[in-house]
Amino acid sequence: MAANNFEQLINSWEPRLRAAFIDAVYNVRNAAQVDQIARMLDRGDVDGALRAVGLDPNQWRVFDKTFEAAYEAGGTATANSLPVMHDADGFRVRFQFSVRNPAAEQWLKQYSSTMVREIVDDQRNMAREFLREGMERGINPRTTALDLVGRVNKTTGKREGGVIGLTQTQEQWVRNYMDELDNDPAASLSRALRDKRFDRAVMKAANGGEPLSADLKAKMLSAYKNRALKLRADTIARSETITALHQAQSDALDQAIQSGDLKADAITMTWRSAHDDKVREAHQGLDGQSVKRGGVFQSMLGPIRFPGDPSATAANRIGCRCWLEPSVDFLSGIK
Repeated sequence: MAANNFEQLINSWEPRLRAAFIDAVYNVRNAAQVDQIARMLDRGDVDGALRAVGLDPNQWRVFDKTFEAAYEAGGTATANSLPVMHDADGFRVRFQFSVRNPAAEQWLKQYSSTMVREIVDDQRNMAREFLREGMERGINPRTTALDLVGRVNKTTGKREGGVIGLTQTQEQWVRNYMDELDNDPAASLSRALRDKRFDRAVMKAANGGEPLSADLKAKMLSAYKNRALKLRADTIARSETITALHQAQSDALDQAIQSGDLKADAITMTWRSAHDDKVREAHQGLDGQSVKRGGVFQSMLGPIRFPGDPSATAANRIGCRCWLEPSVDFLSGIK
């Protein structure tokens, strides 16, 4: 598969996974029982409130299905990149990737279920802590519920400005930003995720002018949460697109080898980076390096089979934008 074609594949599927993740978040938010959350909090029952939030893995099926589609697209594109061959009788033979291959099916089932479970578990932990702290601080139960799942936008009909969908770390960012708006507006101007349209009002308040109104702070906080959600979606979409496509590329080559269409020792994999200042140093060093099929690249952050390799460390795979370029020596072994 030519490198530019693989880039195109990444650029095609990343926005789809991003949109699917956000759709799944809205599925959770819209299904949450706000009144029941508030009632449970009023009783001091955090676990009951969490049940009312929902967080059913089935709500993430739209993301799961898109990941599966990206995986299949990666395998199919890899198969289509291989040249047409002919059998002993002269019949044309083209290798086809099968997403129903037992090994492919098993990997996809295990990885996607683990991926969704980890997302849901992270959301449960974040939501539980958010609900507990709201209750302990004596915040109105309904306010806590709405701050968690968001308030309905009358234009879109979706709940916006909630923290469902954010990581626990990002939810802490929100708390810190809220504290700055209340107590130190000038400090909030260093926040990368802030909506800069509000900067003038913040600077005025910081310089002793008109203080930020409760309504304005609510709008600023909602915008901050929405941007944090977009960042979360961007990060997940990039990482999981790379993982799906490269795992599929690897599995497609394995299937071609098993079918007898390719010889493993005839395949060379070359690492290609995005060639910009965002590429991590460890992957800058890998750019242009090649290994025989089945080999492992050795980076400063540890071994990695391909960009997005699930078995690599998080520092080595999360947010990676590199790709592998396979080449096949069809004359290998011929004397």
